[in-house]
Amino acid sequence: RNLPGYVVLFGAAVVGQANWSNSFLPGIYQGCLIRDLDPRRALQNSRNAFVSSPSQRRQLDLLQSMNALHRDARGGDANLDARIQSLEVAFHMQTEAAEVFDLAREPRNVRSEYGGGFGDACLTARRLVERGVRMVQIYNGGWDTHAQNGPNHRRLAAGVDRPIAALLRDLKRTGLLDETIVLWSGEFGRTPTTESGSGGEGRDHNHLGFSVWMAGGGIKGGMTFGNTDDFGFAAVENRTHVHDLHATILHLMGLDHERLTYRYSGRDFRLTDVHGHVVREIIA
Repeated sequence: RNLPGYVVLFGAAVVGQANWSNSFLPGIYQGCLIRDLDPRRALQNSRNAFVSSPSQRRQLDLLQSMNALHRDARGGDANLDARIQSLEVAFHMQTEAAEVFDLAREPRNVRSEYGGGFGDACLTARRLVERGVRMVQIYNGGWDTHAQNGPNHRRLAAGVDRPIAALLRDLKRTGLLDETIVLWSGEFGRTPTTESGSGGEGRDHNHLGFSVWMAGGGIKGGMTFGNTDDFGFAAVENRTHVHDLHATILHLMGLDHERLTYRYSGRDFRLTDVHGHVVREIIA
């Protein structure tokens, strides 16, 4: 309940931290980026061995109240709020999150089921969700295959297939899949044609027709929705825009995307812009 949203980084991310900023929201809503799943390195221990946990809690409460007085005397500041909140997040990560990242606590057969590597990121995601974290993103890089698309995608797919299956089985086994939306997506697909000068068998970016998949959390399983043309280049049947995807996810979370409006840069915005409709055909 007290842990922030997490991004588990498995491979280098293009653009980096900007992908997980708070954007138009106050800074207290920025995600927490985990680059190393080893709990000894992911969370540096700041516990004072000479002070009890209740005493450390009282120290932090005093510091928070002093920071709040400093903030209120200046009329409020979203950046200062974020800085104050970061101390609270750090405390909870030290007192509550360290155990989450200790995958050695999992039975050997479960570790084997996930397979290690990217599987450790999937297993960590499950452990975070079990403990009430509302949003977990796992980043898996290397799919930008401008060269050797075929062999690279076969290798990449083999590395994620087993861990993803283990994650879905695990969530279903514990009953969490019914209330957890699992979304797998990139920001675009690859062209069906070879990219010139790419070193052989490369594929360029293609935003006109590509696939995402969803599971759990009210999603209808065992179906596909939409089709591309005969070349696999552009979506032509039941085209689904990213705003439609967002509208559908918000609907499954109990939010009406048309009412979720915010003021930013002098005008009203909606998370789904002026577009987006709920894709009811994929809802169970």
